[in-house]
Amino acid sequence: MTNNKKAYMYALSAILLWSTVAVSFKISLRYVDFLQLLFYASCISLIIHFTLSVLSKKIKELFTITKKGLFYSAFVGFLNPYLYYVVLLKAYSILPAQLAQPLNYLWPVMLVLLSAPLLGQRLRVQSIVAVVLGFIGVYVISTKGAIFNYKIEQPLGVILASVSSIIWALSWILNQKDKRSEDIKLFWSFVFGLFYTFVTLMFFSGFTIPEPEGILAIVYVGFFETGITFFLWLRALQLTDRNDRISNLVFLSPVMALVFIRLVLHESIYYTTIIGLFLIIISIFVNRKGMKQ
Repeated sequence: MTNNKKAYMYALSAILLWSTVAVSFKISLRYVDFLQLLFYASCISLIIHFTLSVLSKKIKELFTITKKGLFYSAFVGFLNPYLYYVVLLKAYSILPAQLAQPLNYLWPVMLVLLSAPLLGQRLRVQSIVAVVLGFIGVYVISTKGAIFNYKIEQPLGVILASVSSIIWALSWILNQKDKRSEDIKLFWSFVFGLFYTFVTLMFFSGFTIPEPEGILAIVYVGFFETGITFFLWLRALQLTDRNDRISNLVFLSPVMALVFIRLVLHESIYYTTIIGLFLIIISIFVNRKGMKQ
């Protein structure tokens, strides 16, 4: 099997798993609050990232870290996984999964807006069009089937889900500036993220043992949302000779997610969710096409 075929296998596996995360978020939040979910899932993810570092024989490199590296990981870890998932999971606790999930996929559009001031990149016409399309998609999704009444349902949830995409884009930009290996960066980001989550949990929530069904859902979130799926995706990017082809497969994830949301959560999918998601996907496509020129 060629490396490109292996890359597609890894990428499609990651996308399939990410497509189920919205469902596992909603099921988990039936048994624990969003802070507890983040804490338990982060514990599982940290174990996974440590194990992967051991298996890849990077354990020595893992603990050979400079003060600058620790400071950088402390800052990036605050943004992602801590702040990103606090905001995103709170949004999921407010919104139906079919709204929260596609709104979070605004991050490629937000990446364009942030890259201009932070990386000195020029905004192209295509990028501006992509931003406009993305925000129209947000509005359409937020109307929950009442597109012409100009009333946004559950505005706090909509704002949080949209803000999560900004946090993700910002953390992605900062992560690109860090030249350490991805394994090392992920591990230390989760170390600090877990610490921030623990402190927040002590002040604003508490520790509870969920029912068995809740434990299974939480383990699923920790294992697949922030754990092994990152490894699969990074492995795909390492093996392929065309990152753009692999990255374009991401478009499948929000569409597949709606299928799982309908089949497992039994949410009635609003026609506005489909239209808004379509607009967001087009905005991402337009943006990427502009970046290649």
